[in-house]
Amino acid sequence: MNHTKIAILLGMMCMLLTLGICVQVKTVNDSSTGVGKTQKENELRNSVLKWKERYEAMYHEGITKEEELEALRTTVANQDTDSVNLRNELEQNNTLLGYNEVSGQGLIVVLKDANSAKVIGNATDYIVHDGDLLEVINALKNAGAEAISINGERIVNTTAITCAGNITKVNGEKVGSPFEIKAIGLTEKLNGALTMPGGYLELLEDDGVQVEVKEAQNIVIPKYNGMNQFEYAKNVE
Repeated sequence: MNHTKIAILLGMMCMLLTLGICVQVKTVNDSSTGVGKTQKENELRNSVLKWKERYEAMYHEGITKEEELEALRTTVANQDTDSVNLRNELEQNNTLLGYNEVSGQGLIVVLKDANSAKVIGNATDYIVHDGDLLEVINALKNAGAEAISINGERIVNTTAITCAGNITKVNGEKVGSPFEIKAIGLTEKLNGALTMPGGYLELLEDDGVQVEVKEAQNIVIPKYNGMNQFEYAKNVE
C-alpha cells in the first residue's frame, strides 16, 4: 500500500472519527438542555405549589382572624351596652339618693323669724323651729317633691333637722333664719299643698313668722355631700 492510499485511508478515518465526535457532542448537548429545562420546570412548579400553600394558609388564617375580630367587636359592643346601662342605673340611683345635683321646676319657700317689733311675750314663740321645718318638708314630700334642700343642704332619707336653743342644724350643719326651702316637683301641686286654707304656712303666718312662696322654672338643688353608712343593717344573702 502506497503512501497515497494510506493518507486517504487515514483521512477518511479521521473524518469518520470527527463526525462521530460531533454527533456525540450534539447528543450530549441536547440531553443536557432537556435535563436543564426539565429541572427548571420542576423547580418552578415546586415554587408555585409552595406559594399556593402559603396563600391558602394565609387565607384561612385571615378568615380565622376576621372571625375572632368580629367576636371581639360583639363582646366589646355588649360590654359597652352593659356599661352604659349600668352607668345609667347608677346615675338614677345616685339621683334618688341625693348624690347628684338636680334642676327643674318647683317651689321656693322662705321662712323668716317674726319681726322683733311684733314680738309679745316669749320670743321663742315667734321664731322658726326645727319642727316647723319638718312640717313643711313633709308637706312637700307628700305633694310629690322629688328633691328638697334647706339653705343649700340636700334633704335625704337620713337627714336630721335638730334645734338647740336658737341654733338649727340640717345634716349636722348650722343653718339660720331666713330658711330658704327649695323643692323640685309639679309646681301647682306643691304650691297647693302649702298654701291651702288652714295649711301649716297659714298657721306660721298667724304666729308672726314671715312666709314667702314663689314658683320657679329652673331651681337648682345641690347634691348631698355626706355619706350614708349602715352600722347595723346588713344585706340578706
